[in-house]
Amino acid sequence: MRAIQFARFGGPEVLEEAEVPDPVVGPGQVMVDVEAAGMNFADVRQISGHYSAPDALPHIPGNEVIGRDPRGRRVMGFTANGYASRAVLDEAEVVVVPDSLRPGEALALLVQGLTAWHLLRSSARLREGESVVVHSGAGGVGSLAVQLAKVFGAGRVIATASGQDKRSLARDLGADAAVDGSADGYAERVIEANGNLPVDIVLDAVGGEVFDAALTVLAPFGRLVTYGSSSGEPARPVDPGRLTAGNLAVLGFWLRPLRVRPEMIGPALGELLTLTATGRIRPLAGGEYPLAEAARAVADLAGRRTVGKVVLLP
Repeated sequence: MRAIQFARFGGPEVLEEAEVPDPVVGPGQVMVDVEAAGMNFADVRQISGHYSAPDALPHIPGNEVIGRDPRGRRVMGFTANGYASRAVLDEAEVVVVPDSLRPGEALALLVQGLTAWHLLRSSARLREGESVVVHSGAGGVGSLAVQLAKVFGAGRVIATASGQDKRSLARDLGADAAVDGSADGYAERVIEANGNLPVDIVLDAVGGEVFDAALTVLAPFGRLVTYGSSSGEPARPVDPGRLTAGNLAVLGFWLRPLRVRPEMIGPALGELLTLTATGRIRPLAGGEYPLAEAARAVADLAGRRTVGKVVLLP
């Protein structure tokens, strides 16, 4: 089969196309002919050697695919080596996908959709009427978190984004306001966007100085949920006294541990598919790149030149 792999850590240039043996199908698994492989920012960090190092090199990256199984069903699910023309899925995790969904729309619900759902429901425990700040509101997770926050009853949703086009997109998706998300002047912009009031919830995958600034805008009993550090800046220590003074909470979220708890995957994904089918949320299908152009896709993803779910097409 055709695959994209890397034999050393680095930038997009370390990716190379290769002909490799088909993956081995184990008990309880199923082989799929890949229609599209989903891309995530975590892939960029893994290729660079800064995240979830593989057991051995060379390694085929990619954690999610959509394709056809031996029964002809169009299915998607998690995999270990997705940047390839064939992949193996755990049969218990396989989700049947309607043909009406573009591959990017469907795959957006798997990692980004489940992450956004659990950020709001399981971690932040959003209550009706609360205000929510979504960092990177035009990104994969952010664009769905903006929409889900409104569906789940948020009183006001404020998105941050780096450019005017992305801020306009966040407003089109339902954000009540969209502001520049850079650290300088962050607090003033966010509080003004919330009617000069502090906010109840911040969802942050930027980290660094933006994380620090986000802590300053929380209302009493406010929650900041961190689920990544795309800025690449060092992690910031949090003074417990700063939390107790405002009855604040800082929580972390990572999707991967939930995969061993199917009760936290199936119902959430079912709700996401229903919300999509009824038009209440709109997963953003982003760029579609040929598998052979994986390096260009990774470079665009790392350079924040993409919007929505980016996929590779074998």
